[in-house]
Amino acid sequence: MDYVIFIVAMAALIYGADFIIKESERIALHFNISHFVIGATLIAFGTSLPEMAASMMAASQGKVDMAVANVVGSVIFNISLVLGVVFMIAKSMMPDRDLFAKDSAWVMVPVVVFFVMIQDGVISRIDGVLFLSMMISYLLFLFTSNKDELEGELDEDLVKEKFNWPKTILLLGIGFAFTIGGANFVVESGTHIARHLGVSEWIIGLFLISLGTSLPELVVSLVAVKKGNAEMSIGNIIGSNVANFSMVLGGSALIQPLTINLAATKFDMIILGAVSITLVFILANKIYNKAGGIFLLTLLALFIQNSFS
Repeated sequence: MDYVIFIVAMAALIYGADFIIKESERIALHFNISHFVIGATLIAFGTSLPEMAASMMAASQGKVDMAVANVVGSVIFNISLVLGVVFMIAKSMMPDRDLFAKDSAWVMVPVVVFFVMIQDGVISRIDGVLFLSMMISYLLFLFTSNKDELEGELDEDLVKEKFNWPKTILLLGIGFAFTIGGANFVVESGTHIARHLGVSEWIIGLFLISLGTSLPELVVSLVAVKKGNAEMSIGNIIGSNVANFSMVLGGSALIQPLTINLAATKFDMIILGAVSITLVFILANKIYNKAGGIFLLTLLALFIQNSFS
């Protein structure tokens, strides 16, 4: 029964986040907030909402291993699985934006800061505040980047729709109910599954929850590939990963300091660093093809093999 609850709760969590993202966009459009501002904030916040809900719920219940593992796993899956699949199936990718020059720092800086913070085995509330300040820095960076590149992130159908306050408030309420309720049941059922299988809460967070909460990024990226905008997915993943470290870990640490067993999680941290460095290498050499996809999917295979061996 726990498996059914987990799947249903994960679906509720993801659909709830989607409701919140779309209705927030409607409100912003209604108040004539620029397309750039909408795109920038939604890139940074929207697709990471499931991770945030799950990790903060886990932290509030004292399941700190699950909270941290969700972020580590999500970042690994975002880069290795999502971008690996995108590079494998995209016919051609020739981004106009110099992704290495403009965005590679945002791939590595959050990871390096994370590694530095966990050397004492805990992410404190002060660390949480520092993580959240990173999100502010990232938003300021987005505000000074090429605005035209971000306008394409908007849902064109929403721009054409007539605004309806009652409908928007209702859907926002449903979205928050689904997201919060789904996160609660995901954590609870995930804990029961871990006990039943005899594995740690870290492994459940690292795989089941993180893979599930990475579905929005995967769906967005596959849709982008279908529309011939595969390069857009790289920016989405970079922004999502910054949000995972800054908002998700930062917000969770404010609720409760997050302890980490460095010895037990050493290999996962190595993979986290490896996929990040590999992505920077791909950006530097513009390997937006099957070769880049193979690099990333190989790291994913090693990650999965080691975790279950």
